[in-house]
Amino acid sequence: MAVLRSLSMLGFSGANLRSEKFIVRTKSVLSVDEAVESDGDRTAGGSEEKSHYDAIVIGSGIGGLVASTQLAVKGAKVLVLEKYVIPGGSSGYYQRDGYTFDVGSSVMFGFSDKGNLNLITQALSAVGCEMQVIPDPTTVHFHLPTNLSVRIHREYSEFIEELVSNFPHEREGILKFYGACWKIFNALNSLELKSLEEPIYLFGQFFQKPLECLTLAYYLPQNAGDVARKYIKDPRLLSFIDAECFIVSTVNALQTPMINAAMVLCDRHFGGINYPIGGVGGIAMSLAKGLVDQGSSIMYKANVTKIITENGKAVGVKLSDGREFFAKTIVSNATRWDTFGKLLKGVDLPKEEENFQKLYVKAPSFLSIHMGVKAEVLPPDTDCHHFVLESDWRRLEEPYGSIFLSIPTVLDASLAPEGRHILHIFTTSSIEDWEGLSRKEYEEKKEQIANEIISRLEKKLFPGLKSSIDFMEIGTPKTHRRFLARNNGTYGPMPRGTPKGLLGMPFNTTGIDGLYCVGDSCFPGQGVIAVAFSGVMCAHRVAADIGLEKKSPILDAALLRLLGWLRTLA
Repeated sequence: MAVLRSLSMLGFSGANLRSEKFIVRTKSVLSVDEAVESDGDRTAGGSEEKSHYDAIVIGSGIGGLVASTQLAVKGAKVLVLEKYVIPGGSSGYYQRDGYTFDVGSSVMFGFSDKGNLNLITQALSAVGCEMQVIPDPTTVHFHLPTNLSVRIHREYSEFIEELVSNFPHEREGILKFYGACWKIFNALNSLELKSLEEPIYLFGQFFQKPLECLTLAYYLPQNAGDVARKYIKDPRLLSFIDAECFIVSTVNALQTPMINAAMVLCDRHFGGINYPIGGVGGIAMSLAKGLVDQGSSIMYKANVTKIITENGKAVGVKLSDGREFFAKTIVSNATRWDTFGKLLKGVDLPKEEENFQKLYVKAPSFLSIHMGVKAEVLPPDTDCHHFVLESDWRRLEEPYGSIFLSIPTVLDASLAPEGRHILHIFTTSSIEDWEGLSRKEYEEKKEQIANEIISRLEKKLFPGLKSSIDFMEIGTPKTHRRFLARNNGTYGPMPRGTPKGLLGMPFNTTGIDGLYCVGDSCFPGQGVIAVAFSGVMCAHRVAADIGLEKKSPILDAALLRLLGWLRTLA
């Protein structure tokens, strides 16, 4: 694609200097031009297609890349197969008219220089990479009904002070709810994070940190909304916590596992939100380059259409051009719906997947608007991220009800031409809204909904926004399905009802021997930290199964039976 060009990841050129930067070195970054060359007939790294690998990873989202690089560092020979021309999936990027747009979220967790939950930093470091980042002083600025305005400051004390100023009568409840979040976060952050399906690690952690493990076990079946209601009575404040959780999980607090909520609601203050200079796409590019540096391979324009099984075991994959590749293990970074519904042909759906699909449905997709605007339309000191729900709390989860807006050029001006800013707008949308339309009707509907969303932002935040637009591109759930290969464009699983925390979420192993899943439809769920955690866990479990980590077959069987039983309680 001619519009795709190399990402510039070196130096501080054009960056906004209102906040301090850290991690200044980048040892290796794969440019887009290099990635596009590594397609079609060969793999980056020079491996032949008939080679037998330790692991084949389908897809190069963050979960897949973390799993593959972690395996490569342990000594495994890994092949990553990516349908598109660059890595990253929902964490990729594209370029138009001098703008570098993040495909998905610009809110980056896991990039700090401390703790155990800085999983992106750790994944990059494992393959010899570091990235320059800019700390974001405000995670998100909420603009909510009844003119409730709350900034989530990087400093926890400043956030609590602002929230209490809006709800002074709930001071004690606020401190207790967010205190419970910190209890969970501190327990997680104290543990070495590996596979919960590997008993030697799991029992070792329990004996080293029993109180922390018991804390996590206590909160595992609980949801954030239930915990909040123990301490808080004000319905507006509970609705605010719903909005907090909606950003985490695209559902309200009563449907958001407490552990997931705690990871995000605390890490934004502990490690903070840190934006990578040059754009989010640089994370995947760096991991892909690091993978090749470790002696493994990644192939682009490699569309996997089938997982090959023999005697009930996953042994290889088939591409759309007919080529086949074989490995000891297969790791799917596709959604579980795509993995078991499309890639496994002629195989009965395992009981575990039947149970998963009874408990979870595909979360809706998004309408996304990527815009370039004249810089003067933004007031001075505009925050990078905004969440807008103007008048009715009941519209929070409705299609097109709430709006999430990122302006990454507030932090890194190099992403846009001089005198311009990027606005990246998300709002939930279902693929059913876009089916059965003619091309003309489809384009007209895109323009109509985008115009309504922009009008709302113009009224609430940025007067004159429409007249300042320099570039605009609109993506629908059909766009996300096409380019990200996600079933119905979904961004992950959503509970059918009220879940028992994370009890029902499947781990990395599956009911098919030799097949593993990684990404947002695995424990612990959606979000950058969550999918990176999934990748770390998957790599550890696979490494144990292929002899690169310690393993106890007897304990393995007992633990997997126990975990399977626990999921039935959900």
